[in-house]
Amino acid sequence: MAKYKVDITGINTNNLVVLTNKETTELFERLRNGDESAKELLINGNLKLVLSILKRFNNTKYNMDDLFQVGVIGLIKAIDNFDVTLGLRLSTYAVPLIIGEVKRYIRDNTSIRVSRSVKDLAYKIIKFQDEYLSIHGTNPTNEEIALYLGIDEYEITYAMDSLKDPMSIFEPIYNDGGDTIYLADQIADTKDINTDRDMLISLRKALQKIKDREKEILISRFIVGKTQMEIADAMGISQAQVSRIEKNAIENVRKLI
Repeated sequence: MAKYKVDITGINTNNLVVLTNKETTELFERLRNGDESAKELLINGNLKLVLSILKRFNNTKYNMDDLFQVGVIGLIKAIDNFDVTLGLRLSTYAVPLIIGEVKRYIRDNTSIRVSRSVKDLAYKIIKFQDEYLSIHGTNPTNEEIALYLGIDEYEITYAMDSLKDPMSIFEPIYNDGGDTIYLADQIADTKDINTDRDMLISLRKALQKIKDREKEILISRFIVGKTQMEIADAMGISQAQVSRIEKNAIENVRKLI
């Protein structure tokens, strides 16, 4: 069962308290009478509920620390709006709110948004390809797929591309032991060299003015090409911290430029 464990930075899940129904009811009564400390006890007493929900998102690319914070927001909203007179358990009321907050966060932080219908078409294409291969021993042509699904051939490529993760322009695409070539080098606009030179000068000046740690992370990410996890391991901090520092650094550089 270890693979289903959710690790949250700074939290020992073994020490988390789980409230009984009686304790929950008593705390809501205290909260209704103006005791704000009861709210904190209600939150802390239901953190395991948040963790149990995060198990289904444990294999995603999103940082679990961030998802945990978002899940807690959903829990707080549930506590703020819960009506004990309805006879429901808090967990029954809170689960949809917590899941909703997490899914909203994931949706809003997706680099490229693709409509549900396009993804559904991609899954239909994959299903047909698998069935066709099992029967005929070969992959179907685009013409055969289009005919079976009643679509145009161009829709096949469009739909299948929707399942691919976007590539960073700072993704290394070639390295023969010398200088690394990045995707940005291949798609750079060379029409206005003077503008690029001015921007480069401004960027260098900005890098000299930000904090050393911010500068180190930006260089490691966008020049060296390291991932946030690789930087976190090298610096002895969490991936979530690297992400926050990187975000702040980019914003600071943008302001300086």
